[in-house]
Formats: sequence, C-alpha cells, structure tokens
Amino acid sequence: MAKPVTGKSGEFHLSDVPRTSNRRLAVYAIGGNALSDPAAVGSDASAAAEMVMEAVLEDVVDLLEAGYRVVLTHGNGPQVGEMLLMEEALFDNREGGPEPAGLDHWVAATQGTLGHEIATRLDSVLTRRGRHEQVATILTRVEVDGSDEAFSQPSKPIGPLIDDLDAIPESWNVGITAAGPRRVVASPRPQSILDADAIDALLAAGAVVLCAGGGGIPVVSGDSGFEGIEAVIDKDRVSSLIAQSIGANLLIISTAIDTIRIDFGKPSEQILSSLSLAEAATHLDDGQFPAGSMGPKVESMLDAKRHDPKMSVVLCKPGEALPAIRGQAGTSIIN
Repeated sequence: MAKPVTGKSGEFHLSDVPRTSNRRLAVYAIGGNALSDPAAVGSDASAAAEMVMEAVLEDVVDLLEAGYRVVLTHGNGPQVGEMLLMEEALFDNREGGPEPAGLDHWVAATQGTLGHEIATRLDSVLTRRGRHEQVATILTRVEVDGSDEAFSQPSKPIGPLIDDLDAIPESWNVGITAAGPRRVVASPRPQSILDADAIDALLAAGAVVLCAGGGGIPVVSGDSGFEGIEAVIDKDRVSSLIAQSIGANLLIISTAIDTIRIDFGKPSEQILSSLSLAEAATHLDDGQFPAGSMGPKVESMLDAKRHDPKMSVVLCKPGEALPAIRGQAGTSIIN
C-alpha cells in the first residue's frame, strides 16, 4: 500500500488521487548555475542558492495551482565539477587507489544529492500550501550517440571558475564563459530517455516528477547493452526532448539570466521579450548565443517549438514562471 500523506484534510494515499491526464503539462528546467553560481563562494553563495531555491519552489506550486502537472529537471554543472575536483585530489594523494569513477558516475551521484534536496524542500512547501502531490525523483538514463562530434569538441562548462590556468591538469579542456574560464567537457545530444515510461506512470498517478538531473546519466548502446560514457548532457536539450516526448503544453527554461539578449555585455545590448523562430535561428547563425551558455538554451527552445507550434516555450528567472507565461517577464519563442 502506498505511504499515506497528511494534508489539511487528513491522510490519503497517492493511489487515491484522481488521474490527471486531462490537465496541462509543464516541463520546468532549473539551471545548475542558478542553484550554485560558479563565480560565488562562501556565505554569499549559500544565501544566493537559498533565494533561488525558494523562488523555484514557489514557481512549481504556482504552476500546480494554475492547473499544470509538473516535470522538473535540473542542471549540475557546478556541482559535478566540484565532485570531479574532489575525486582527482583524492586520486592524486592515494597510491594504488581505484581509478576515477568517471563523469557518468558523478552525474548519477549529483542526481541523487540534488534530487534529494529539491524533493525534500518541495515536499515541505506542498504540505504548507495544502497541496496533495508527492514528489518522485527518478535516476534517469539518457542515450547518446558514441560517435557524436561533441566528444571531439568539448563545450559544456563544469565546476567553479579557474583562478590559475597554469595549475590545471594537462588533460583538461578549458573554455571562456561570460563569468570567466571554466573546465569544459563533451556534451553530446540526447537521443532517447530510457526511463520515459516510469516518468509517464508517475505523472498519471499525480506526482510531481523530478528527473533527468544534470541532463541525465549519459549511456551508449553496445554489444552487451547500455553502458555509461564520459560526458555531461545539456539539461536544456534533455528538457526539450522530454517536453516533446510526453506532449507537454509548456516548456520553461529557468536560468540566472532574466531574458534572452543580443550583443550581450556590449553598449548595443538588447533585451528580447519575444523571439520568432526565424529571428532566433538568424541570431544563432550570427554567433549571438555562445555554445557554452545561451546557445543550447535557444536551440532547445527552438526544437520544442518546431516540434509542437502550440507549445508555450519561455525562458525566465526563477520566481517569474507565471509572469513569463503571460508575456510579462522573460522571453517567449513565437511562431
């Protein structure tokens, strides 16, 4: 029997909740940099992360109260980078120890740690606001193509900013982001969500589903089945694929930047409250959206909108989901 939940009206079970297949469906992607700013340290970083988390949780409950079922995804770039730093430091100081586990293992680990944190916090907010939903966190595997050209052109930033470029290992690839230099790794395009049926089943049961953390655990198909591979999949691309696969009505890319902009950081910088498919494609071709930052977000939004022109696709800051849906904040992709 399912675990009982205590709400304002007493105890009930998840199985008692009416099926919600007739409700609208939203995929809400939380940026890893929004949860942990790679340029921030100490108490300032903790305070900033706390504010972002509160805003994200309020967005989720607002969406539920607006009649949406909700799928949550999240990034893990700063967090998985920190795990790799700790692993490498341990490996360097221990003779005869095991070889480093690899990126796929640390993506799985951060799915668990961040999923636990987000789900536990969201459970508390749902109870406080009298909602009946439970949160289900799924360890999500995502298939990629082992011959994807991304493996020869690393572009996904992970870990904190690099203070001393002379002190980094020779094996690292380094990219220059808007905030400064960071380690970059391969970011192949997602092909399929291996655990999609489990996501569908939990949504049908009325759960808020937290899945594909860090873009999902990257796996490739081999002679003996699926196996992990050294990569970090972009969470926005996975979010777009999930939205397309499950027939979402709404895709929200939540990030630390409030809107899409062109000529970013220049005197000619422009804020774009809406962006047509054609305009977005032109700006991508012109190099307005770098591969390691805004590029995958815009590409993911375009993919979703092209797949289903009726889907609402927006980018906004945490806490501004409903205003963004109404066109009062963020950036919307239009036909």
